[in-house]
Amino acid sequence: MCGIVGVIGRSQVNQLLYDGLLLLQHRGQDAAGIATANNGLFNLHKSHGLVRDVFKTQNMLSLPGFQGIGQVRYPTAGSNNSEHEAQPFYVNAPFGIMFAHNGNLTNWKELREALYKKDQRHINTNSDSEVLLNVFAHELHSVSNGISLDENAIFKAVANLHKQVRGAYAVVSLIAGYGLVAFRDIYGIRPLCIGRQDTDKGVEWMIASESVALEGNGFKFVRDVAPGEAVFIDLDGNFFSKVCSNESVLTPCIFEYIYFARPDSFIDGVSVYDTRLRMGEYLAKKISKEISSGDIDVVIPIPDSSRPAAMQLADSLNLNYKEGLIKNRYVGRTFIMPGQAVRRKSVRQKLNAIGSEFKNKNVLLVDDSIVRGTTSKEIVEMARSVGAKKVYFASAASQIRYQNVYGIDMPTQNELVASNRSDEEVRRFIGADHLIYQDIDDMKQAVRDIKPSLSNFEASCFDGIYITGDVNPEYLSKLSNSRVS
Repeated sequence: MCGIVGVIGRSQVNQLLYDGLLLLQHRGQDAAGIATANNGLFNLHKSHGLVRDVFKTQNMLSLPGFQGIGQVRYPTAGSNNSEHEAQPFYVNAPFGIMFAHNGNLTNWKELREALYKKDQRHINTNSDSEVLLNVFAHELHSVSNGISLDENAIFKAVANLHKQVRGAYAVVSLIAGYGLVAFRDIYGIRPLCIGRQDTDKGVEWMIASESVALEGNGFKFVRDVAPGEAVFIDLDGNFFSKVCSNESVLTPCIFEYIYFARPDSFIDGVSVYDTRLRMGEYLAKKISKEISSGDIDVVIPIPDSSRPAAMQLADSLNLNYKEGLIKNRYVGRTFIMPGQAVRRKSVRQKLNAIGSEFKNKNVLLVDDSIVRGTTSKEIVEMARSVGAKKVYFASAASQIRYQNVYGIDMPTQNELVASNRSDEEVRRFIGADHLIYQDIDDMKQAVRDIKPSLSNFEASCFDGIYITGDVNPEYLSKLSNSRVS
């Protein structure tokens, strides 16, 4: 999962981009990068690490310009830990393009081969994002005849790209001398939204993965980028947009609402916070059928994503709610960390229990989801070590049984605790006295309750349905074999 941001400003934008990336840091802590355009020339700085560590004063001073893009990322199956794969990426033809991508392509290897055969384009990394950039560059060259661009040519290039590319992609890009281009795949799997700010120097635009990046920088949320839509904002701030596919169907990733997005963001017109509250209500109804509320002394969330669901669950069941686990905010998300040994070590560094909230109590722990189960197991052990009598465990998400190929770093089924285990076997694995999963229909309904017109979701890791239509057991097997543990 990655976070992207693009700005067309009326003054220097390096600070806006930096602040936008800080607000999107939860989407990736592996690397960060910013590119700006100044007098027709691009400036770029990117490296491994958190935003605050990658960009020092001298780096910010080297990024002048009134237009720019940025990205925070963590590596997915199509990339590795090479610093060369930090984004934005750059190609010098046509015109010069800087490019940042959130998502994951399912046919990037085939596209890479085709690019070399038809255009002799050399791809210098194993990143699907560099492949996507070169597809975009090739189509821009084809529609411009190498001379000039306008909005119609850009929209035609994106339409041609949609016909070739499969997978999840939300993109921001700068075309030298022209402006900012942003687009979203035909299903809208990964989020992207538009903000506007009127200044005394003129209108400014920001496009970002989440609305919180807009609002935190003083921009007014305008709307989401529609699935299949391309947006072009020229250097004067003129705004153009067009849906570039007749096959577009909004099908956002439901994991954004469960875990990835900040609770104060809106994704495709839905409040993430309100969705998580509703997930807590549905989970409470299921728990009431399986466990007597008199057997639960306290509800404790596993911070941070599960807090809204846990609070609403406790309120619905008239149970005490306590903050019994304290998070060290200077340790990255364990789910995102590469390598099982690193993940297991970091759990104890990341969370510490307040013993008085557990001692001699029957505790209901609430988490947003259970992926590998190793974190859940260590937290249950932690609760028992500080004196909990019984430890019940509830997940606001359904069982994660299948690989994800659209940008979430859990591509092999062997890593998923529920992939080949029953609920009872998972309960024994994590060591809980009782385990309750959210029903998948309730999980989806929690989002629909906020926006009834939103009927489709990308939920492949829960239901095994891959909407791009090109993912089969052979594909998944190859992906598993190529993954480095």
